[in-house]
Amino acid sequence: MKTLAELSDRQEIHDLVLRYCSAVDRADYPAVRDVYARDGVDHHTGFSGTADDYVHWLRERTSVFDGTMHLIGNHRVGLFGDHAYAETYGTAVHWGTPSDDEARNFTSGFRYLDHVRRDSDGWRIVERTAVREWTRSDAGRLREPEGHGPRGRRDVHDPSTALRERVRQAAVIHPSQKGTR
Repeated sequence: MKTLAELSDRQEIHDLVLRYCSAVDRADYPAVRDVYARDGVDHHTGFSGTADDYVHWLRERTSVFDGTMHLIGNHRVGLFGDHAYAETYGTAVHWGTPSDDEARNFTSGFRYLDHVRRDSDGWRIVERTAVREWTRSDAGRLREPEGHGPRGRRDVHDPSTALRERVRQAAVIHPSQKGTR
């Protein structure tokens, strides 16, 4: 049976992976850098080096996309004190203009193989290997939205930013009572 501390560590590591995906999808490069340890390194298709260099490379590489969406599936963690091994399966959808450009419109399946470490900033990625399992062209398949409504953006004007701020404000104005649901 797992202890509460082990369950908490596993959840924090899973959240670390989700924070990375959200940061990439919103083009929030300081938040991408924040998931890595100070001495972190990354190995992606087309890149291998320090976390700082990876963030610079990622910014240039993803600027051609109108959007990306990282979907996380299977996730398992092996804990070894203040170090852990995490393997995460996922799918990443990429789209861009023109919509028939295969280099800007594709979906890929991947696995993140992460060595994570707990340090003074919490759990951080020490080394990531992003294994590309497959890639499929989606060129020419993107269609216009079927109606008016909110649209995702790769900046601070994404609808999630405004909602997060409204929730923060509501918590300040109407703090909940502890122990109630």
